[in-house]
Formats: sequence, structure tokens, C-alpha cells
Amino acid sequence: MVSAVIQANGLYKLFGETVAVVHLRFSVESGQIVALLGPNGAGKTTTIKMLTTLIPIEGGTGAVAGFDVAAEPHGVRQVIGLAGQTAAVDEKLTARENLRLFGRFYKIPKEQLTVRIEELISEFRMADFADRPAETYSGGQRRRLDVVAALIASPPAVFLDEPTTGLDPRSRAELWDAITSLAQSGAAIVLTTQYLDEADRLADEILLIDQGREVARGTPDELKRGLKRDVLEIHFADSDAFSAAVGLLDDQRVSDTDPSSMLVRIAVGGSAGNSLSILRRLDDAGIGLADFQLRRPTLDDVFLALTQDTAEGVAP
Repeated sequence: MVSAVIQANGLYKLFGETVAVVHLRFSVESGQIVALLGPNGAGKTTTIKMLTTLIPIEGGTGAVAGFDVAAEPHGVRQVIGLAGQTAAVDEKLTARENLRLFGRFYKIPKEQLTVRIEELISEFRMADFADRPAETYSGGQRRRLDVVAALIASPPAVFLDEPTTGLDPRSRAELWDAITSLAQSGAAIVLTTQYLDEADRLADEILLIDQGREVARGTPDELKRGLKRDVLEIHFADSDAFSAAVGLLDDQRVSDTDPSSMLVRIAVGGSAGNSLSILRRLDDAGIGLADFQLRRPTLDDVFLALTQDTAEGVAP
């Protein structure tokens, strides 16, 4: 039986009278990526902070690479890499100098550290700015350095809290490849994100949380299949048609509207007849359509369906 590298058993956290995390349970094995997915205030960052010893655990237990988070925090810190939402680099130092500083914290031998720094600079394409002070970096460059610093010691457990925030599409794709390679090399990774495409691309398992509670878990495909309803997307010819349609369809399960693109998304059952009935209603009312399509659920649909129903739950 494979022992999990990262274990969260009933994690619970209060901030004053506000409940932030409610009995979360999950585990991450070597080579696995688990994504904590949820809206702002869902408890994702709080969970990361508890497992990395940054804040105390209120209830439940956590363990990383065999070290108990509460009882052995020093041991935990020696076996993790953490990239939080706020860059932890020294603005006055260059990328190479920052990485050397982090390597010394982990007590990596000098010659080995030099080789490791050059490997990371090459892998993450940082050569163009590696010798400039971090205060001159763009937001994306600074974010990339912060993530790379978390990997300097090749830790068995890596925690990435919204790692691609501020990155352009190419840099995001490069970081996705690096995270995948990191997992393939054996690291256990916990990733928090609000980017649904990121969770879909990277995660072996997704834990969807809202207001501190688990609302669903599974692989991306399992979560999509579990929604058990297709989505009818309708684009309207003009803003008047869009507004009229929103009013006409207020008795339907409208999951999303986008006035800027005059788009309405409606969750429908598996029968095509449901979609045809909606389209006939619009036609009978004289509401002009630009186009429409019936498609299978995406993670966006799962996210909207499962988080919007918990608005009266625990405070974030």
C-alpha cells in the first residue's frame, strides 16, 4: 500500500467566530497533483497555510512526508516547497542570488547548489533576467522566480498557491509543463487555483470547496460526468433580443449570462427535446438568435452549479 506524502485529516480552522475550513480530508501520493478549486474565500489558502505550518491547525491533523504538522513543524519545513500568493523573493537580489539564498536555507552543498540553480534557470527560461535585481522584474517574472525558489531543494511535497497569477499565456503554459514534469519526477503537489482550465489540465484529482466545505471531489472527467446535464449556449442577435430572452427564460435553469457577448447558458437535461422546447419558445416570441450549440458540461459548469448552491453556508 502506497503511503501518502501529504495527508489532511479533518482540517478545521476558525478566525474569531468565522469558520474558514470545515473538516477537510484529502491525501496526495508521490507523483500526484491534487487541485483545491473554489471561489475567493473558499478556504484554499487557509488550508495551504495550515499544512505548511504558517498558521496553527484548529482541529484535525496534517502530515507531510511522515512529519506531523503540529508536533514536528521543523521537519515539515525541511521537506516542502511553497510558493504562496505573495512573492517571497528579495527585491534587491538577482534571480541567481535569490535562488542561492534559498538553497543555503536548505543547506544544499555549494557545488550542488550551483548546478541546481543553472538547471532551474534553463528549465524556466529565466536566463534573460536572471542577473537583474528582482525589483526590475515584471509581475510575471517575479512570480516565476517565486515558484522556482520553492523547487530549489527538489522537495518531496510542493504547495503552489495560485502559481500562475500574473503570468501571460505562454508563461502559464511553460509553468504547467514544469509542474507536470515535477509530478512525473515523484513530487506530491497541492495546487490551489481559480483557473478552471488549469485544474482541468493539471489535476489528477480535484477537491472543490466552497465556504470552507468540500462540495465535490473527483477527477476532472468524473466531475463533468457527475453533473448529468448538458448546456445549451445561445448567442443573440442584439442587446434587445438578449434582454428579452433573459426575461422570457427566467423560469429555466439559466446558469450564466454574458451581456458583453449577448450569451445565455442554460443547464438542460440529457434529452435534446428540452433544448428544442427552449428554442421554440424564443422563436415564438420573435426573439432573434445569432447561433446556438448544445454541449457537454465543462469544469466551468461544474464550478457554477456546485458553488452557487451553498451561498447560505459557512462564512468564508
